[in-house]
Amino acid sequence: MMESIVAGFPAVETMTAPQARAAVAARRLPVTNLDDVSSADDRAVPGPNSAVPVRIYRPHGDDGARPAVVFCHGGGFVLCDLESHDGFCRAMSRHTGAVVVAVDYRRAPEHRAPAAVLDGFAVFRWIAEHAAQLGIDPRRVAIAGDSAGGNLAAVIALLCRERGMRMPVAQVLIYPVIDPSYDTESYNTYATGYVNTRAAMRWYWHQYLGGDTLPLPVYAVAPGRADSHEGLPPAVVVTAGLDVLHSESTTYARQLRAAKVPVVHRDYPGLFHGFMTIMPFSAGAAARQLLWADMRELLA
Repeated sequence: MMESIVAGFPAVETMTAPQARAAVAARRLPVTNLDDVSSADDRAVPGPNSAVPVRIYRPHGDDGARPAVVFCHGGGFVLCDLESHDGFCRAMSRHTGAVVVAVDYRRAPEHRAPAAVLDGFAVFRWIAEHAAQLGIDPRRVAIAGDSAGGNLAAVIALLCRERGMRMPVAQVLIYPVIDPSYDTESYNTYATGYVNTRAAMRWYWHQYLGGDTLPLPVYAVAPGRADSHEGLPPAVVVTAGLDVLHSESTTYARQLRAAKVPVVHRDYPGLFHGFMTIMPFSAGAAARQLLWADMRELLA
């Protein structure tokens, strides 16, 4: 399966961002679980620069104030959008019983770091502040994301702490991008041939940063470099063993644990980057069932 994905996946590092987006979108699978939710409404919420588009998924039933998950999609800070993760967000809402708010943040290179994370932070803050109108329990709002979205989720948790905001009830980090360094054990072992590549990651980071210089504060793009991780919300960290990001994602889970943050680390040694959001993939489906159970426990 990895060979098939690798053979068909565009070499994004040879493309412009619009070309890469078009090539990846052309591979998108149709959404087959539309009925997982009672509604999926597009709207816009105030952002730091302009309104941020979001899609709000509501589960079936009426159980009073629901928990919520603010979700940031992956795509290397450059690719993907609300449509690419639509099926995944519908399944998340159905199986966790939560209102899921997917964030269509500004993407690189048109908008460099930290534009994406500031958009995500603005949406999280808006949801928390308007919870009553949205039928959401403000004490049970989590932040989540996959890949680059996992980076944004981790940073948003740090920003909430630093800015004295109500903390997320949980942070869900699915094979998160953590640091723009490319010399870890997993980068050296899985640089090519395992879906996500070192060359692609270099390209993604270059699009996001515009070079090799990290903006200040550094943790706004590299959450592992925060001075402290104490006081952050409980985390679920999902990692794929055959992933260039495995080392940094695993290291971040250890950093959180060392700071006394409760962590559930779900490691899948034989799987690859992106497996969780391939909806027809049976191994991904099994992993999602564990993820939904972990999330339900934290959202409760």
